[in-house]
Amino acid sequence: MKILLAADGSSYTKKALAFLVTHEALAGDDGHIVVVNVQAAVPPRVKSMVGATAVNEYHADEASKVLRPIEKFLQRHDLSYTTRWAVGVPGQEIVKAAKKEKAHMIVMGTHGHGILGRALLGSVAQNVLTQCDIPVLLVK
Repeated sequence: MKILLAADGSSYTKKALAFLVTHEALAGDDGHIVVVNVQAAVPPRVKSMVGATAVNEYHADEASKVLRPIEKFLQRHDLSYTTRWAVGVPGQEIVKAAKKEKAHMIVMGTHGHGILGRALLGSVAQNVLTQCDIPVLLVK
């Protein structure tokens, strides 16, 4: 089974990662984890001022700060994985990555905001749930 792990570097991501490692049978013997980090887009005005190359390097550096520790963790646990990053709206990019990777399930941490929090703040998890047609496991 191919599992997509949405990673933002928060403590909720760490909980989701720990869940995956302690339940590695979930993925099966041929399991593979695709770790995805989504960076918010830099405003076009900034991009035009500093240049596309500088913006791309910025996004790569920020993604690396999230993905490197996860890579080391997964290597220590001898799990099959790949990492990737994207720029855009997190919920949309996570669903897009799951489709592209042909993932069987998405695993992600959730901040656990209540109904009021989702209504006021929006929620990446809520966006993924509404846009996705594969199972989504939320780890709180």
